[in-house]
Amino acid sequence: MFRVNTALDSVSLRRIIVGQHFYYPKMSQQHQEQGQSAKKGPSPKPRGHPRDSPDVRISKSLSYLLRHGAEKAGLNIRQDGYAKVSDVLANPMFRDVTFIHLQDIVKRDQKSRYHLLFEPQTLESACTDVWWIRANQGHSIKNIELDLQLIESASEIPMAVHGTTRQAWNLIATQGLSKMKRNHIHLAQDVPGSGVISGMRNSSQILIFVDVQKALDAGIRFCLSANGVVLTEGNGDGFLSPEFFLRVENGNRTPLQGWEGSGPIVLAPLVQANIKVDDVVTDGAQPENLLS
Repeated sequence: MFRVNTALDSVSLRRIIVGQHFYYPKMSQQHQEQGQSAKKGPSPKPRGHPRDSPDVRISKSLSYLLRHGAEKAGLNIRQDGYAKVSDVLANPMFRDVTFIHLQDIVKRDQKSRYHLLFEPQTLESACTDVWWIRANQGHSIKNIELDLQLIESASEIPMAVHGTTRQAWNLIATQGLSKMKRNHIHLAQDVPGSGVISGMRNSSQILIFVDVQKALDAGIRFCLSANGVVLTEGNGDGFLSPEFFLRVENGNRTPLQGWEGSGPIVLAPLVQANIKVDDVVTDGAQPENLLS
């Protein structure tokens, strides 16, 4: 479900900026101890491949927990997708993860998958520092209503492209793109090779370019997530029909026979740049093989 926020300024990550350095309010000792004290018993295996670095496996575990596994793990998650950091760190999967380590993973994630939020409490009886974290998109958890920016014209984004595998394309070519178990179909605003692309795996073998304006005119809604991923719920059945495919290419940018469209797709100038993306820290380097 879309919850459209045309301003995206109702909440923001509170921080002090000095030059290019970011300083965050500290998590209280009480919260850190709560998270550490709950980490008892055998630690479940982190997600990801054993050959992945420890930070990549932590990020994949975090992605799964916040996008899909909160209910199974007994994690309380707000309707806007945020969970308390202290609750997340209390999960045995994050036995060895400190708050500072978590901040570093969020900050260095090139695709800005996560957002940390600091909400000071005004009541004297309440804790004075509450940190929250959410995944910016990619949820299969129902009833999560993210603050998304409504796209009203195709001119507001340079392009919308979905990356997939050759095997999956055989079905997509006939039935269209499906949101499957997720809440949205994910589209990127550029193709691999042009930098880090949120919303698409770098290993995509097939690139499906979407005619956003045609779909908008047909009543399909599109929104932009805080980390720049174009999202759509598709039609009433959760599909984006092939009639809205502009062109389909192989991963090397050569056209797929029968799906050449009107020619190569290039970045379009933004005629109406009114999309305000949430402020997320993304400096630093991070491995590219995390979940998209």
